[in-house]
Amino acid sequence: MIRLNTRQPLVSVIIPFYNCQYVNQAIESVRRQTYKNIEIIVVNDGSTMYTELVKPYLSQIIYLEQENKGVAAALNKGLKHAKGDYIAWLSSDDLFDEKKVETQLELMLNNLAEISFTNFNIIDEHNKIINFNVGKHFTSSLEFVESLKNYCPINGCTIMMSKKLVQRVGLFDETLKYTQDYDYWIRAALQATIHYYHITLTNYRVHKKMGSVVHRLEQMEEFKMIKEKYRQDLERLITKTRMKNDV
Repeated sequence: MIRLNTRQPLVSVIIPFYNCQYVNQAIESVRRQTYKNIEIIVVNDGSTMYTELVKPYLSQIIYLEQENKGVAAALNKGLKHAKGDYIAWLSSDDLFDEKKVETQLELMLNNLAEISFTNFNIIDEHNKIINFNVGKHFTSSLEFVESLKNYCPINGCTIMMSKKLVQRVGLFDETLKYTQDYDYWIRAALQATIHYYHITLTNYRVHKKMGSVVHRLEQMEEFKMIKEKYRQDLERLITKTRMKNDV
């Protein structure tokens, strides 16, 4: 349990929502957190379905609406309204373990980390875990940075980051429809050390309607563009990290 001499940090959890039948379950998973100093920000990105699932929670959350602009714009709207010292992101079809915020925040405070991510499980439409601990286990910062050059090694819903880091990195790139997270983690890695904790605190739902399935080919094209855009920056970061590890 986190014990601090000062107030407990406020954690903002942003839930982008677009026509998702699981949004109430996502909200519930945040409401059930063992850590209680949390604000829940649900951003309705122009949904035409399932908005009734959010109505029972309106008195308990910050509810924002916008016309459909995509995940990056929804996250940015949430970031602009977030008052938290730390920020987490939960997709509306995914779930947090009840100790997600408490555990990850404590690890970050103990390690003076500005940003971190963890492992995750995969669940199906019925919340059944079908694959345990599917994220890659990184044993060093160099291994992580090298992987970042080739693919996105981070599940965005496992991220927690400080508001101070967000203020330095800026907002998500709204011109990117499918890889706004990959772009952001690279930009963050160029600003701060991204910590990995080999613990599973998030359940990531795989289903037929998820964007990464429906728009797989478009996503792959954006990935290629991002990798080329940051290729030299990441090569320099890899060299810097390798030299630091050799000291």
